[in-house]
Amino acid sequence: MLSVPQKMLAVIFGGRSGEHVVSLRSAESIMKAVDRERYRVIQVGITREGRWITGDSAWQVLRGERPLSEAAEAVLLTDPSRPGLLSRPAEGAAWTFQPLDLAFPVLHGPFGEDGTVQGLLELAGIPYVGSGVLASAVSMDKVVMKILFQKYQLPVAPYLYFYRWDWKRRKRDLAGRIAAELGYPCFVKPANLGSSVGISRVIDEEFFSAAVDEALLYDDKVVVEKAISGREIECSVIGDLEPRASRPGEIIPCNEFYDYRAKYLDDRSLLIVPVELGEQLEEKIKELACAAFKAVEASGLARVDFFVNTDEGQIVINEINTIPGFTSISMYPKLWEVSGISYGELINQLLALAESRFQRRRALRTAPPE
Repeated sequence: MLSVPQKMLAVIFGGRSGEHVVSLRSAESIMKAVDRERYRVIQVGITREGRWITGDSAWQVLRGERPLSEAAEAVLLTDPSRPGLLSRPAEGAAWTFQPLDLAFPVLHGPFGEDGTVQGLLELAGIPYVGSGVLASAVSMDKVVMKILFQKYQLPVAPYLYFYRWDWKRRKRDLAGRIAAELGYPCFVKPANLGSSVGISRVIDEEFFSAAVDEALLYDDKVVVEKAISGREIECSVIGDLEPRASRPGEIIPCNEFYDYRAKYLDDRSLLIVPVELGEQLEEKIKELACAAFKAVEASGLARVDFFVNTDEGQIVINEINTIPGFTSISMYPKLWEVSGISYGELINQLLALAESRFQRRRALRTAPPE
């Protein structure tokens, strides 16, 4: 029996966002579960400052368990005729070429989930897991995401948004609009961020200004959403042109809302996987999850988050995450596990989707025939 050569798979983790540590946790789980008969894992780490490193100890270096000197400096080539990395163990040393067949970006938040790394991989001609440049950028921007959802008549919470310069010039007017059009409580968020960083739940106008200042620490654009009373339901999606959805799950946060501390630092939040909502409501959530996936033109994987008022049957889409948490206990893979796809098989399917999407898009013309 002939053996199949291993494909070179770059798992890219770390990054410059506030979700650096979350990325390391997701990458660790993925690297442990990858089918080593099919793939050889090439570790590619990005430091908090944006420096790219590689080598078998790259993950430990970013964890602070080994010195930076033990990793090699890395540069991703943007020459599609030679898809791969250049690396050197030290400044002044010779560069070594490492070919790559696939990439699995596990970069949550800005400079990784927002289309920046996806654009780099497009230039490099490397198939990669997840959404392309457009869907990644649109899904990271909560305002543009909502505008698209509304275009496709998908339910979103009432919201307003404004920019830093608006806030400097018209604080009183904007605060008045929020009170009149959305009321309190409301949520104040940076438009481009993840993992609930910089988000505040504001109960009255007295605390609104401080919440906006907090959000502006992370982005120039702020989105304010009316607080929706409902259960926090999440649904995983996989696919490309024809996505499919998992069974939904529920999060019961240990804090006032599912903030960064509740997600990653405090293990008292309760995850119900799957959650029994009744066949009709479950099917509606799955339908909306796939519709949201299509609306932003996502590919590969995404997790769609909802607020659901089961008494009234009201469903509101909160957001879509194109690179959701991927530890073995994260909601995305857990929902697929109860839907019949194991963690290891999920990785295999995502890698296969990455290759098929790449081949489909490579067959498209970029210029008219001569």
